[in-house]
Amino acid sequence: MTSPQFKKIVIFGVGLIGGSFALALRKAQAVGEVVGFGRSEATLQQAIQLGIIDRIGSDLAELGDADIVLLATPVGQMAELMARIAPHLGAQTIVTDGGSTKGDVVEAARANLGSKISQFIPAHPIAGAEKSGAGAALADLYQGKKVVLTPMPENPKEAVARVRNAWELCGAVVSELTPQQHDAVFAAVSHLPHLLSFALVHDLAQRDNRDLLLSFAASGFRDFTRIAASSPEMWRDICLANREALLQELQIYIAELTRMSAALATGDAARLEQTFHTARELRAGWTEK
Repeated sequence: MTSPQFKKIVIFGVGLIGGSFALALRKAQAVGEVVGFGRSEATLQQAIQLGIIDRIGSDLAELGDADIVLLATPVGQMAELMARIAPHLGAQTIVTDGGSTKGDVVEAARANLGSKISQFIPAHPIAGAEKSGAGAALADLYQGKKVVLTPMPENPKEAVARVRNAWELCGAVVSELTPQQHDAVFAAVSHLPHLLSFALVHDLAQRDNRDLLLSFAASGFRDFTRIAASSPEMWRDICLANREALLQELQIYIAELTRMSAALATGDAARLEQTFHTARELRAGWTEK
């Protein structure tokens, strides 16, 4: 029997992202031992029961002989976590993350990992779901999904290749962008849609007749607001971490709404239909791909 590619991985945050990473590597028979750290003892115990981790980490000395350390916590916790783990990382240990923003995570790494900075390969698995916690973890969550690596100049090619290999073993399709490219792209196609979805539901929540409105809400409302069921803490951190790019996208969107508002006000049927037609064509083409 061949030994697994990764003898030991350590995961901080054994919920959807971290738990699914562990389960996927287990399914691929690519990991020997999985050690979990986290803020909630109950979540960690659940992760053991679900076969996500082998045991709960009690000492950061565990990191010394780990092949990979995955930081799968909300991005707002990354800086403090990096400062805590830096003194304990072994020379061969590679650290990666699952954060939805990259510029702030890279900045936090440079500020807190010190001489270990070359061992940190930033990553973003694009496989979110509205559910969170260890119970949401799935062995096939990453199957066919994109994972973006945003390597830094300090990273050796072998370290980047090792992280790429780990995600590919999970079934993911791996791409590379710079941290700046990543944050600009995801402000437009991920962070803005979440902001809009939360905003619409929040608007309705403030209304006296919200129960009446929701009693008639159907598939259009359900599809548009699905992502408003996501973690408020996580999305607070993401929006603040990427606020410059997100504000820019928000201003572009507000300008689009202003144009549509003017078309409605003047009864400009041609403008409305052209807008809807262009949007439909793009959406249909994207769905087919």
